[in-house]
Amino acid sequence: MAYLIGVDLGTSGTKTVIFDEQGTPLASKTIEYPLYQPQNGWAEQDPLDWYHAACGSMKEVVAKSGVNPKDIKGIGISGQMHGLVMLDKDGNVLRKSIIWCDQRTAKECEEITSKVGAQRLIEITANPALTGFTASKIMWVKNNEPEVYAKCAHILLPKDYVRYMLTGEFATEVSDASGMQLLDVPNRCWSDEVLTKLDIDKSLLAKVYESPEVTGKVTKKASELTGVPEGTPVVGGAGDNAAAAVGTGTVEDGIAFTTIGTSGVVFAHTSKVSIDPKGRVHTFCCAVPGAWHVMGVTQAAGLSLKWFRDNFCHEEMIAAEGMGKDPYFIMDKQAERIPIGADRLLYLPYLMGERTPHLDPDCRGVFFGLSAMHTRQHLLRAVMEGVTYSQRDSIEVLRSMGVKINDMLACGGGGSSPLWRQMLADVYNCPVKTVVSKEGPALGVAILAGVGTGIYKSVVEGCHAVIKTNEPQKPIQENSVQYEKFYKLYTQLYPALKDSYKTLSAL
Repeated sequence: MAYLIGVDLGTSGTKTVIFDEQGTPLASKTIEYPLYQPQNGWAEQDPLDWYHAACGSMKEVVAKSGVNPKDIKGIGISGQMHGLVMLDKDGNVLRKSIIWCDQRTAKECEEITSKVGAQRLIEITANPALTGFTASKIMWVKNNEPEVYAKCAHILLPKDYVRYMLTGEFATEVSDASGMQLLDVPNRCWSDEVLTKLDIDKSLLAKVYESPEVTGKVTKKASELTGVPEGTPVVGGAGDNAAAAVGTGTVEDGIAFTTIGTSGVVFAHTSKVSIDPKGRVHTFCCAVPGAWHVMGVTQAAGLSLKWFRDNFCHEEMIAAEGMGKDPYFIMDKQAERIPIGADRLLYLPYLMGERTPHLDPDCRGVFFGLSAMHTRQHLLRAVMEGVTYSQRDSIEVLRSMGVKINDMLACGGGGSSPLWRQMLADVYNCPVKTVVSKEGPALGVAILAGVGTGIYKSVVEGCHAVIKTNEPQKPIQENSVQYEKFYKLYTQLYPALKDSYKTLSAL
């Protein structure tokens, strides 16, 4: 039997799982590490914390699983995207990594847009300049820490730093590199035009691979720290969302997934590169060679329900504790008693501004249609429906770009709610399924390792061999008809309020 290791480098911790070739998890270990916030809006981590967590978790799963280490055929790494790791010529870390959620680079985004051109930037990198992306972080260090930038010999992403420490190789892969804003996304290579206009030396960047390709092998030193044999191949792996796509089988045209976590994501696979000229959704290279994915983001999806729970559902939280249930289970049951449309009450989930489709940091949450007849349960149902409508907004942008969606998977905390899944099925008017495995990104990169080492012939074949889904929840036609009326009204509210949002933010 062959075994594969998936390492998932997250923001709060690194989770490592060892799988057999059928995708069965044999052992799992998560090691957490700190987040540093030296100023308001800043977010940094120590790259060595990631490496120590990866080594420690690998060593533990190899020991716990009881497998013969010689039967471990490959390692795949998934990682939080967009983080900036800067190394000197000897491979030493020059400063803490500025990670994805850091917001210090607004001026640098303006600089990038000015130097490259707003439209040209989208044409090449498939995205507008965003504070989360790596290019603006590089420019910030260049502008604010010139002495650090002068010593920089290598620029890596978080998971690629761990790869370097495991293998000694400077390498990245197309899905994670897409989030740097330096990659020519349609052509899957570094953009000489963007690098020249931003005056970033191409030699600082790692070699770009496809996600299942072998990028290096475990060194003797790393073998001693991980318990994985020297010479074990390490494949390209993938950024976290691209890895989750493989881990859910979203690797063919027509398949998409909706994640309702703190934020919400609608993620669709496409074999043809498709870029939204308005920059409302992200287009990245995906982990399937020669294919892409398109992704819309709702800022406050699960966050809207958590906000409502924490402020208005104390009774449910107390009752849930007494019953040994999750408060969300009780909240679901209450929302089920309210009719579709919450008796003409709509909710706009813009608690944190919005990305897709509005790209508006000033918009804010709204209950529209509130009357004396409405109860707390009506507001609860309206919140869940409003988040669902916001996810439908992403679907509509993707459809307008020619991206087909026939099959939808539901992930994240919200995806575990049968009521929310039925809302998604009804509002999208397509079946919604869940995946049996809960390992997501770790399973995804383990499959990529299996492809790179010849266990599976392709990413699609690997997913067919490993990924199993539960029975779908199908749309109920009369529900879809009802929801369509409310969704149409929902789409009219943001344009009507847009100017008022600007006025409010200026008060």
